[in-house]
This record gives sequence, structure tokens and C-alpha cells, in this order.
Amino acid sequence: MSTGQEPYDPYIPNSGAAPAGGAGNNRTQALQAQIDDTVGVMRDNINKVSQRGERLDALQNKTDDLAASAQGFRRGANRVRKAMWWKDMKMRIWLGIGIAILIIIIVVPAASHGL
Repeated sequence: MSTGQEPYDPYIPNSGAAPAGGAGNNRTQALQAQIDDTVGVMRDNINKVSQRGERLDALQNKTDDLAASAQGFRRGANRVRKAMWWKDMKMRIWLGIGIAILIIIIVVPAASHGL
């Protein structure tokens, strides 16, 4: 600023130091191109965030469905486990009764012949 020139103010037109279509216009065009690129990148980012949100919502719905399905599976598995336990117990009881009858059939005649 020691050269005697006034400070640059973009709102005050030049006093003729630069040509009308010169470096100032090129600089403005370059800045506008950078701004346009930045705006394009930001729009892409916003679209990606929106799509990510939609995918997260879909994933949340699938997770909820899977949790409900898992709970139903657990109930069904417990029901089957209890049914199989009762079936096993019935088989053991019948097997015990059969062995007891077989022992009675063998022991009673042997005991009556021995007396």
C-alpha cells in the first residue's frame, strides 16, 4: 500500500486501472467455477446422506422384523422342546411299566414253583 494506490474494494468500480474484460473477469469466472464445483459436491453429498438415511430406515425395519421372527422361533422351539420332553417321559414310563410287568411275569411263576 506504500505505492499510493487505494485499497481494493470489489464494490467500487476500478478507475480504469484494469481493462473491462481483463483479469478481473477471469478471476470472477474462476471463482464462480470453484463455487459451482463446490455446490455440485455438496449436492452429491446431500443426496448420498439422504440415500444413506433411507437405507438405514430399511435396515431398521428389517432388524425389527428379524427380532420379531426370532422371538416367534424361540417360542416355537420351546414348545417343541417341551413336547419332546413329555414324549420322552411317556416312553420312559411305558418302558418302566413294561420291564416291571416282565419281571413280575418271570418272578411270580418262579416263586410259585419254588414254594
